[in-house]
Amino acid sequence: MNPISITALIAAVLCNGLLAGTFFAFSCSVVPGLRRVDDATYVTTFRAINRAILNGLFMSVFLGAPVLAVLVAVLRPEGAEPPWLIVGAVCSVATFVITAAVNVPLNRDLEAARSDTAADLAAARLGFERRWNTAHLVRTLTSVGAAASLAIAIVV
Repeated sequence: MNPISITALIAAVLCNGLLAGTFFAFSCSVVPGLRRVDDATYVTTFRAINRAILNGLFMSVFLGAPVLAVLVAVLRPEGAEPPWLIVGAVCSVATFVITAAVNVPLNRDLEAARSDTAADLAAARLGFERRWNTAHLVRTLTSVGAAASLAIAIVV
């Protein structure tokens, strides 16, 4: 097997798995926890999370996952099943697109939302929470699909 393509495949599985795990853990812990807090705590906490996640380590995984998935779908490493590589790449790109098209704009809207009064905080949360959580659930599923498909491509 070509060492470059196998290295890319391992990196794609790893990046997509890390991303899926991050989104899954967020879905299982942070989202339910934030449902239980008041509007001021929700908005303040979510803003802090949105700022904190914009770091080099997360961004390397987030951007590397779809790039590597597409790369291995094109390279088609020997021994890997092409249909699973393609499904993995599609799911990984879908995760990126959902994040860029829905979650990031909502994050920006939440950051810019007024938060001077209780009514402002309630409005900010109302315009954000349901739509963000729905998109997050979908991207969690697509990221798990990407990681699983790329891993399956190796073993079938």
